[in-house]
Amino acid sequence: MELLEFARGPALMFSITVFIAGVLFRIFSLLFMWRTKDTSAAHPGQKPEIMAALSDILRRMWPLATYRQRSLFQWINGYVFHIGLFIVVFFLLPHILFINDLTGLSWGHLPNNLVYAISIVTLISLIAALIMRASNPPQRLISTFDDYFSWLVTFLPVLSGIVATMHIGARYETLLALHILSVCLLLIYIPFGKLMHFFLVFITRGQTGAHIAHRRRTTVLKGE
Repeated sequence: MELLEFARGPALMFSITVFIAGVLFRIFSLLFMWRTKDTSAAHPGQKPEIMAALSDILRRMWPLATYRQRSLFQWINGYVFHIGLFIVVFFLLPHILFINDLTGLSWGHLPNNLVYAISIVTLISLIAALIMRASNPPQRLISTFDDYFSWLVTFLPVLSGIVATMHIGARYETLLALHILSVCLLLIYIPFGKLMHFFLVFITRGQTGAHIAHRRRTTVLKGE
């Protein structure tokens, strides 16, 4: 019980504080970082930057035709564990009750057995992602500690949640404490590693799309 009280008390509060402060710092530092102002004129025939940004975000949701055959399974698997994680975190009743205790917010839940099945699919999908990374020579070559540790801190909460649900290996209180501590580790690491893409992926893709569209406008102007 002491471990559970520590996990639900000081450890959780510390990790949430680090998570919120780190995420806000990363987002604001990206949005308000100093940049040289681009004063080149826009080509009248091109889309506004906001439309270019949205277009690039949507375009990157699916692989280009050139790479589709070789990367299709990897893309589908990525959607499987991302959507699975979202459902497990936000539509499992115990999680909703936990969030309600912290924030006062609440919403409808899916049947627990359905979410448990999705959590197992998510676990398998994460294992498949690791195997694909380790077995693909180019991807293995460019992988860093951040890639593998990001996978680990994502995998542990899913695994520990399933083990706690099935009451395997120890008392439920101990398993629940380990599950919460694994979530604390995930929250602490998110702002400092590649998992920050949870929050930055659409911002960075939008900025890239707008920048590329502007470069195209500039190129057209120079060629006229």
